Amino acid sequence: MMNTLARRIDQGRGVEKADLVLKGGAIFDLVTGAFIHTDIAICGDVIVGTCGDYAGVTEIDITGKTVVPGFVDTHLHIESSAVTPFEFDRCVLPRGVTTAVCDPHEIANVIGAEGIRYFQACAENTIMDIRIQLSSCVPATAFETSGASLDVHDLEALRNHPKVLGLAEMMNYPGVLAKDPVCLEKLAAFSDAPIDGHAPQLRGLDLNGYLSAGIRTDHEVTTAEEALEKLQKGMQVFVREGSVSKDLAALMPIITERNSPFIALCTDDRNPLDIGEHGHIDYMIRTAIAAGVEPLAIYRAASLSGAQAHTLRDRGLIAPGWRADIVVLNDLETCDVDQVVCAGRLVDEALFATRNLVPPVGRNSVHIQPVSAEDLKAHQTNGSTPVIGVIPGKIITEHLEMDLPVEDSRPQIDFEQDALKVAVIERHGKNSNISVGFVHGFGLKKGAIASTLGHDSHNLCIVGTNERDMAVAANRLGEIEGGFAVVEDGEVKAEISLPVAGLMSLEPYETVYDSLKKLREAAYALGTVLEEPFLQVAFLPLPVIPHLKITDRGMFDVDRFELIRESAEDAG
Repeated sequence: MMNTLARRIDQGRGVEKADLVLKGGAIFDLVTGAFIHTDIAICGDVIVGTCGDYAGVTEIDITGKTVVPGFVDTHLHIESSAVTPFEFDRCVLPRGVTTAVCDPHEIANVIGAEGIRYFQACAENTIMDIRIQLSSCVPATAFETSGASLDVHDLEALRNHPKVLGLAEMMNYPGVLAKDPVCLEKLAAFSDAPIDGHAPQLRGLDLNGYLSAGIRTDHEVTTAEEALEKLQKGMQVFVREGSVSKDLAALMPIITERNSPFIALCTDDRNPLDIGEHGHIDYMIRTAIAAGVEPLAIYRAASLSGAQAHTLRDRGLIAPGWRADIVVLNDLETCDVDQVVCAGRLVDEALFATRNLVPPVGRNSVHIQPVSAEDLKAHQTNGSTPVIGVIPGKIITEHLEMDLPVEDSRPQIDFEQDALKVAVIERHGKNSNISVGFVHGFGLKKGAIASTLGHDSHNLCIVGTNERDMAVAANRLGEIEGGFAVVEDGEVKAEISLPVAGLMSLEPYETVYDSLKKLREAAYALGTVLEEPFLQVAFLPLPVIPHLKITDRGMFDVDRFELIRESAEDAG
């Protein structure tokens, strides 16, 4: 280490050629907001020189371009990108995302600690710096069937890995407020580490109680008013723009230069289709600037603030002694990325080829018995029927009540009210639960859409206009180790196999992009009015997001935190 430090000092002073020099560009300084025309000298993985002229062993001319620090995605689930960590690396690093803080609770809910160890091994070998927050809620609640569970001892056994930061989103906020011993045990064990929050619409004194447990961040903020309260109470607000949860527009008023040290950016769940068509963190930056957000505020939120929120003190500025994560831009306002340097290495396909790939895990994880149309009939009911109301661009749903047509005492699909069937089928091979309910907001006129990506326990979820197509879709996903499928008139119109825990493809992200595009076109042909119907399906079983959801055990009232009715298996 002393030799390394000596080299950095000499290269910073200019008495020795730097390993790499970016010449002729201008740094957008995130401290002062000034543009500094200067060379940037790099020794190994550290910036050693700015505000001067440097000679390098390797020199890159960036005349006329602007330089900013690498972007930090402060909270995401890589599994929701439908690709492995290695393909995620290839997908977003060229767009400037040099650090990603992931919570692998999707794969953990399917195969437990093995899934987290897989992510740890991948993180040791990706080019971008993937950091891990250990999954705090596996399963998310006791009202669903997951493939695995992790207690505090399981988490502590994973904690000492160099890529682990702390404890991931404490989703069971009702459990925290109720002083559930399991929640408190985990919070106490990680009290000396970063703990991420998950507190949708939590306000007032209940928010105070939640924060008093040592939780410091929240990515579930959906209004500027809510964001301001959480900022005033010391929370770091992670502004989210995923494929379904799109909160950037609502939160732009709070992204100011004054607030930006306490605001960061995240994607949570974003698939390659959106990344390919629109972008990732770069999309958030250009969209915010176009809407009038100060460039200093949004670029600071995209890097320095996010790094500091996770105690990553070595990155987020272009300055001597800081990690050489650098984004070279053709244009600052549109965040047009020209080149990326990650830990002092120029990002290109040759660099990706140097990685040691890790064998996939979680194969053959979809265990369902053959499903028939008869299995998907609704439960008998009297009076009105609870219906999940989908809100486009949100994972929060409405708790609706509808008078639906009834046949044999069972409520039926009603196209006039856009009340379609939704079913959740337990797919971990534990109990064969099947729960049936209704959902409004998809707009389907025919067919069915199915997914084994079903947050957070990842049971098989289907939305459809008839039981036959729903059964065909479910059975097809059982045959291909999970994924997405679109079915019409008994025929599979489009599909993608996600054999890694039923969540991730083994194909390159470009191939996944093409498959998702075909799936979207097939879903649109069924009449859906949702821009991203597949991840919208995936969030219907998430029982920690208000207000009405469905698990394999039945319809779930999130506000009351209880099942409305049990599945046929549980009731039997």
